[in-house]
Amino acid sequence: MNLKKKQSTVATKTGRKPSNRPEDQRLSIGSSFAYGFQHVLTMYGGIIAPPLIIGAAAGMSSQDIGLLIAACLFVGGLATILQTVGIPFFGSKLPLVQGVSFAGVSTMVAIVHGGGGIQSVFGSVIAASLIGLAITPLFAKIIRFFPPVVTGTVITTIGLTLMPVAANWAMGGNSKAPNYGSVANIGLAAATMGIVLLLSKLGNAAVSRLSILLAMVIGTAIAFVTGMADFSKVGQGEIVAFPTPFAFGPPTFEIAAVISMLIVILVTLTETSADIIAVGEIVGTKVDSKRIGDGLRADMLSSAISPLFNSFTQSAFAQNVGLVAITGIKSRFVVSAGGVILVVLGLLPVLGRVVAAVPTPVLGGAGVVLFGTVAASGIRTLSKVEYRNNMNLIIVAASIGFGMIPIAAPSFYDQFPSWFGTIFHSGISSAAVMAILLNLLFNHLKAGNSENQSVFVAGTGRVVREEDLRCLADGDRYEGGRLIDCDGKEVPVQSASNTTEH
Repeated sequence: MNLKKKQSTVATKTGRKPSNRPEDQRLSIGSSFAYGFQHVLTMYGGIIAPPLIIGAAAGMSSQDIGLLIAACLFVGGLATILQTVGIPFFGSKLPLVQGVSFAGVSTMVAIVHGGGGIQSVFGSVIAASLIGLAITPLFAKIIRFFPPVVTGTVITTIGLTLMPVAANWAMGGNSKAPNYGSVANIGLAAATMGIVLLLSKLGNAAVSRLSILLAMVIGTAIAFVTGMADFSKVGQGEIVAFPTPFAFGPPTFEIAAVISMLIVILVTLTETSADIIAVGEIVGTKVDSKRIGDGLRADMLSSAISPLFNSFTQSAFAQNVGLVAITGIKSRFVVSAGGVILVVLGLLPVLGRVVAAVPTPVLGGAGVVLFGTVAASGIRTLSKVEYRNNMNLIIVAASIGFGMIPIAAPSFYDQFPSWFGTIFHSGISSAAVMAILLNLLFNHLKAGNSENQSVFVAGTGRVVREEDLRCLADGDRYEGGRLIDCDGKEVPVQSASNTTEH
């Protein structure tokens, strides 16, 4: 009995058909954990930044901040496993890495400074996440409002909005450090980026796919030799530590804090919906409203439970979407392996300290390629959009421009109400909201639309002037970049300036 017959027999006995979806591909255990570790390295800086900022705002000691970081790694790993492996009604079963959402950092800091303390932050996350869990069916229904003109715009914006993160990493990560933006930091980032490109070009398939991980290892080795990597703190602290439930006291629930956190949850739902659609486009698999709903429910369930282990709101990490695109490894089980590694890092702080020793400029050099790949994937999607006799061009132009405002001018919304700033301070959310609304206005509510709707349509179609046609004879043709007349002779082409002069 051959393999296909065996699979057919097993499928008949279990009542399940073997999956042909790209994300269901299974690699060897070694390969899965190697690629999974690459995912962990890619998002590590992002997942430890929120607890560092929030812990510092709460006046915590370095030891307590260390507990927060370990908790965020542990919960992020569990959330990643839930999202990728999935259980009934929870988990998109797509290669999405979960972790603490950066969207809520400023709100959580405001809650801490408002006198509620870290307990109020945890209480607001629990309450707002449960409300978010209840309204996920509403978000799952918006899939039909995400045609390529919307998804391509959002994916492109995700990549572009992440570029400042890569630049900050390349400069050193800490703007208060004396060597921030130094030639040494940027040079290390450039060397890492160069290694990524070199391995992608010269390596075999396996080396090329592991180019990000290998470049980070080589970049860290270069940093160590040149004295830019510090491993002295790796041996300090506990080796094994399980997150203690409610280590900082029971959560407290304040109405104002819950309302402000609910706005963050709405932003998180919007961004996660965009990430699910983006990774579905990159993987080349079907993403319907059910799948979005399952993914959002996993997000909200993870967020609601995370304060139990001293963590915060969970969301899909956009930078890891870029890693899926650049490596071509679409298996969700690779990301599940990354989730296992995160759990282990959360239980073994010593391993977390090893990963934390990877210099930030190394992450920055790899991040430039990763985040650029996300933007390139969005541009590829936009290339499939029809721009003739419609307003798709203005949808793309206005949405990307609107999404870039908070990136180009971070203080742009500082004078607006806090709820407005929370939503639109995210370039991803800004672009997604604008693209959805404009798509509704121009492509769904067509009343009043004309055949040639505005100046923005100009240039999207091929137009030949009538006076130019009069110069052509029957049999004239254009081939190989030359205009050939009906007798086979080349017709000279003059520039507009020469024509004017004569």
